[in-house]
Amino acid sequence: MYIDTHSHLFLPNFENDLDEVINRAKENKIDYIIVPATDIASAKKAIELADKYDFIYAAVGVHPHDTKDWNPSWLDEIEELTKHKKVIAIGEIGLDYHYDFSPREKQIEAFKAQLDLAVKLKLPVIVHNRESDKDMMEIISSYCGNDLRAQFHCFNASLEDALSYIKMNHIISFTGNITFKKSDELRSILAGISLDKILLETDSPFMTPEPFRGKRNEPANVKIVAQKIAEIHKTDVEEVAKITSFNAFKFFGLNHKSKISYTYVLGKNIYINITNRCNADCYFCNRKGDALLHGYNLKMTKDEEPPAEVYISDIGNPKKYNEIVFCGYGEPTIRWDVVKKVSKYVKENGGRTRLNTNGHGSFINKRDITPEFKGLIDIVSISINTVDPRQYAKIMNLDTRFFNEMVAFAKNVKRYVEKLVMTVVSINEIEIEKAKSVVENKFGAEFRVRPYF
Repeated sequence: MYIDTHSHLFLPNFENDLDEVINRAKENKIDYIIVPATDIASAKKAIELADKYDFIYAAVGVHPHDTKDWNPSWLDEIEELTKHKKVIAIGEIGLDYHYDFSPREKQIEAFKAQLDLAVKLKLPVIVHNRESDKDMMEIISSYCGNDLRAQFHCFNASLEDALSYIKMNHIISFTGNITFKKSDELRSILAGISLDKILLETDSPFMTPEPFRGKRNEPANVKIVAQKIAEIHKTDVEEVAKITSFNAFKFFGLNHKSKISYTYVLGKNIYINITNRCNADCYFCNRKGDALLHGYNLKMTKDEEPPAEVYISDIGNPKKYNEIVFCGYGEPTIRWDVVKKVSKYVKENGGRTRLNTNGHGSFINKRDITPEFKGLIDIVSISINTVDPRQYAKIMNLDTRFFNEMVAFAKNVKRYVEKLVMTVVSINEIEIEKAKSVVENKFGAEFRVRPYF
């Protein structure tokens, strides 16, 4: 159920009762533990633990505290250690300007060398960053385009930095310090980060969460971290466990393959994953990537698209949900006949429906389909993206005429549904206020901004 992505089980703190610690972890539904090293000697100990316990994996690298004697020849030793089948990352590496146990120039030299090795080996890195935000951002930014994947563990920088790292395809993790009484700022940062970009960790034996602060930390306590994240994100802990576990499987490449989710539940709505196909190719869309969302695998080919009966079976009693939402990593009107069949079932059984679309349904189906929405779809949400036709075409990788297709569709469909919503994604180049004005005044629609992660 949980994955502790950062636990230093090789330290002397665990030498007298490690088996008991492991048993408590299993009793508390910890499925995997990742043990990151701090130097060459501890890297070997981490591998020994991975050999001994089937659910433990290792990361190898040199911590900034231990880089004062950094020698480039250590890279050869680290690379040799990565050949072990259960070594899944380079780490813990990074910068620490709080203690400065190692000269900063040595820290930077070692950090960059290990980042280069990770890129070469196509392994993710586990990053330590303390009071070195400026240098850290400059270094990590310099690797954009090099397929570097970094976990920023025990995150304590700004929300702005976190979102910048996320845009660079990195991921954030939090420890028990989010439970501390004086950690309101950290909890505020956590609230601003999508669960899709968060990992769980304990940083054992450090960062023990309340109510056990002052005692040795251990992997079993990762569920306390998950509970606090659930509280802050206003969801249940099972949802946090599921999403963060999928994030870890994806990020570290653990041996896990999830089945396709044809439907997925978020909050009180059930979402219908109709297709991954789309006539547009928005540059911020992940449909051609892994198509993971909140721990659900939405990736499917045309041959894997199921008939309406599969969706109907998953829905069951539609009154259980606030809305049945047609929304996946594709354009649902491509399978308009399936949408109509499922919607008919939902409406006949007392449910409510919403369809999220790019507004090209009539073009796709080569006829005006908007009258067919009547009595089947309660709410239509259209991704307007921008009110500038040229910018629209650039964002969606389409001809400008599709802006007019979307506008015509929006005006027509409004006559047949209860509510029309038009949305934009919160990317820097979009004039949010201008879009809001046009949506509300020209279309008479509700305006929403979709967060971009």
